[in-house]
Amino acid sequence: MPAMAYCVDAAAARFSPGYAVAIPVAGNPLPAPVPLSGVPPATNNLEVSHWSPSLSAAIYKIDGWGAPYFSVNAAGNVSVRPFGAATLAHQEIDLLKIVRKVSDPKSSGGLGLQMPLIVRLPDVLKSRLESLQSAFDLAVQSQGYKTHYQGVYPVKCNQDRFVVEDIVRFGSPFRFGLEAGSKPELLLAMSCLCKGSPEAFLICNGFKDAEYISLALFARKLSLNTVIVLEQEEELDLVINLSKKFSVRPVIGVRAKLRTKHSGHFGSTSGEKGKFGLTTTQILRVVRKLKEVDMLDSLQLLHFHIGSQIPSTSLLTDGVSEAAQIYCELVRLGAHMQVIDIGGGLGIDYDGSKSSESDISVGYSLEDYAVAVVQAVRLVCDRRCIKHPIICSESGRAIVSHHSVLIFEAVSASAYESPSITSFGLENFIEGLPDEARADYGNLSDAAIKGEYETCLLYADQLKQRCVNQFKEGSLGMEQLAAVDGVCDVVSKAIGAVDPVRTYHVNLSVFTSIPDFWGIGQLFPIVPIHRLDQRPSVRGILSDLTCDSDGKIDKFIGGEWSLPLHELEGDGRYYLGMFLGGAYEEAIGGLHNLFGGPSVVRVSQSDGPHSFVVTRAVPGPSCGDVLRIMQHEPELMFETLKHRAEECIDGSSIAANAALASSLDRSFHNMPYLVVGASSSCSLTAINNGGFYYCSEDEYNAVAADSAAAEDEQWSYCVA
Repeated sequence: MPAMAYCVDAAAARFSPGYAVAIPVAGNPLPAPVPLSGVPPATNNLEVSHWSPSLSAAIYKIDGWGAPYFSVNAAGNVSVRPFGAATLAHQEIDLLKIVRKVSDPKSSGGLGLQMPLIVRLPDVLKSRLESLQSAFDLAVQSQGYKTHYQGVYPVKCNQDRFVVEDIVRFGSPFRFGLEAGSKPELLLAMSCLCKGSPEAFLICNGFKDAEYISLALFARKLSLNTVIVLEQEEELDLVINLSKKFSVRPVIGVRAKLRTKHSGHFGSTSGEKGKFGLTTTQILRVVRKLKEVDMLDSLQLLHFHIGSQIPSTSLLTDGVSEAAQIYCELVRLGAHMQVIDIGGGLGIDYDGSKSSESDISVGYSLEDYAVAVVQAVRLVCDRRCIKHPIICSESGRAIVSHHSVLIFEAVSASAYESPSITSFGLENFIEGLPDEARADYGNLSDAAIKGEYETCLLYADQLKQRCVNQFKEGSLGMEQLAAVDGVCDVVSKAIGAVDPVRTYHVNLSVFTSIPDFWGIGQLFPIVPIHRLDQRPSVRGILSDLTCDSDGKIDKFIGGEWSLPLHELEGDGRYYLGMFLGGAYEEAIGGLHNLFGGPSVVRVSQSDGPHSFVVTRAVPGPSCGDVLRIMQHEPELMFETLKHRAEECIDGSSIAANAALASSLDRSFHNMPYLVVGASSSCSLTAINNGGFYYCSEDEYNAVAADSAAAEDEQWSYCVA
């Protein structure tokens, strides 16, 4: 038994985090160490010192999913290239500098916002919009197409006021419009398009009642280029009757259910059994009814949607060709067709693999997509001698995904730690075991001496289970149970069977900020935004703040079940970024455990010393805000708690009661997330102005000019 004890001690002494250790047992070596998957082994100090940001970029596949907007700079931080490939070196924005500027207290020159944080990048948004338009313009020119492309943004992807306003403003020169799928989305689209191009489309999709259709007809009276798309055959009667009532000649579209079906996860809305649209039989009935009421000239648009994340151009071509045939048939039947709306589907390469076999990647570029669409429509129309229609698309995911970065911090990391055990303690432990457990230990010792490592695991598990049962019966103490854990853990480490993955606890709610991961298993690239000039030494999964076992991220791009991470350093902050999440995540996030949304900042490129300016900053919802959403009354709650405190804490001074009331007040006004660092309160609170801190574009330019002349340490930002 003592020999085994010394083997156990040797195993514990030689164990190195991240590796399966090798120790001699009776002259037979155990298997050699196995390094962390996906991270090059650090065999000596020289290799560690030569770690480079480019190696980190390769591990996290940043050059795949991030190009041309994200890269790793020489300091080892993720940087933003706001103008894509056209970005000059001095225009790059260091994400870590944004985080420090935003989260540092106001006394230190920061904004005092609490984490987590969404960083919006309008320059990237503009670049994506212009890139989409350029791709179609080039395709139209190269294919000899006789009309033009005119896109719309589906506001369901991200209804944030400033996102929608930016898209209308940036897209106005090329008549970019909006698509709405509900009454509130229609109201915001109408309002925003009053400042857009008069030719921009306002596409009205979704299920409709009389109020929805009345709003759409009112929009047409406001000289907005509104198209009411029929999702159900029954909607036609409402359109006919209400248009006569309001004396408005409507422009009508029909959504067709294609036979072409997208087989991936996002293809459930496609095919003959899709949720939306009309069959060919229903479309023919619509045509007949419009002809009967002398309104067939109002039918001008054909809409279809193959499904989100179309993986290949071959599937796209198939669907567009089928739809183009329907379009030509509608022209033959007498409709005054003008537009073919190909819907959404332009995909995002979330993992950088450029694969057409994945739900999170696509095997084409923007240019490939545009050429496939234009060519398919042109070929069908030319064969049928039909005038080329205006091509419209609803590419929301492709427009907004890149412009938003979610940044959150790891607050602690944990790993399974079993108690150490000395040779003397081991002998005492063995003597205290019941006979059956002692026999199991003897078998374990014999197997170790013989080098039978699989058998070692079998006997270690048997010993542990027997002792657990005896603990449940009350015949074994907690100290002995802990000692058994120690012995079994040392055996596992010694033969390389221990799980090296650690759990990093992050200041975030998955349900609020990354709901698609929890709901449909959608993967997003997650990367430390700094320390990328250092070798990541551990692998980890991420666990959020919610009291829910599903509140974790344990699957990552590239088919990985853990993420290369760095050790946390004392009080140093460790920031992670979730990228390509600008579509849908904010709109569908919930309030599990009453964790509200993150703080939000809008950051533009500037010529100041740090290359950026914060033009808007919005603190995340406070505890009082999320309580109010659930019908609670924070003001009344505060008074109730204050009164109870005065009753229960007798003899307290006026100053003590005031301090207690102030503390309670801060709790209602602070965000629900953990406050990491010395300060226990957020310096910036959303009061009196709806939570918005911003400057106008003129003020922004003035501040940017002033900051350029400031000292190098002076940050460039504008905040009320």
